[in-house]
Amino acid sequence: MELMQAAVLGIVQGLTEFLPISSSAHLIIVPWFAGWKDPGPTFDVALHLGTLLALIIYFWPDWIAMLRTWRKPLLWLIVLGCIPAAIFGFKYEKYFDTVFRSPLIIGVFMMAMGIVMGLAERFSRKSDELGSLNWKKSLFIGCAQVLALMPGVSRSGITITAGLAAGLKRESAARFSFLLAMPITAGAVLLKLMHIIHYGIAQNEQSSFVVGIVLSAIVGYLAIRYLLQYLQQHSLNIFVWYRLVLGAVVLSFYFLK
Repeated sequence: MELMQAAVLGIVQGLTEFLPISSSAHLIIVPWFAGWKDPGPTFDVALHLGTLLALIIYFWPDWIAMLRTWRKPLLWLIVLGCIPAAIFGFKYEKYFDTVFRSPLIIGVFMMAMGIVMGLAERFSRKSDELGSLNWKKSLFIGCAQVLALMPGVSRSGITITAGLAAGLKRESAARFSFLLAMPITAGAVLLKLMHIIHYGIAQNEQSSFVVGIVLSAIVGYLAIRYLLQYLQQHSLNIFVWYRLVLGAVVLSFYFLK
């Protein structure tokens, strides 16, 4: 892989992993539009390792607070919310990542999730702080996270939408979404890193690997910070429209090819 491609995909991963527009879909769509080869599982580890670093750096104070103070109940709600995705991801991730990689399916899921997100934005009460979260709401959001196995759905998109449906404010829903993401992402990266440690990284892939980690980490950190600030004053409608338009474009290109 050329360094320019690695840089582009690192930036794409950092942005789309946390904005509710589906990183898996964009990492399939961008090479498809550009005519690039599939970057492969090794580079995928680099991208997710970068966004994991972004999560660790940004939310480190939150995790310390949960371990040391009255916020410990939130820690157990995060653990509970991670269980459904951990079970289904471990068993079915490879299946969904191969069977559902078609641009046709991605375009459909992009638009369908956009509609669901728009409905949640329109009709949810959006009144509750993160402290109001209970085990039922946490488990509901965690079960919704399972749907993110399908490219085009978006892990952050489905968990933020589920958080809104559970009555959380936008910023609170996004914060809980990102806190849920860290254990799930860490588990997925650990499994894939074991493969890399066993087989190693080809010498001609090492530079791309580093570029992917660095750029996805930097851009991912900025995306987290931006989205949490943005949702304090704005709705999700810009992401709803983005999903609808991009989904329509993907489907148009698919049927015109």
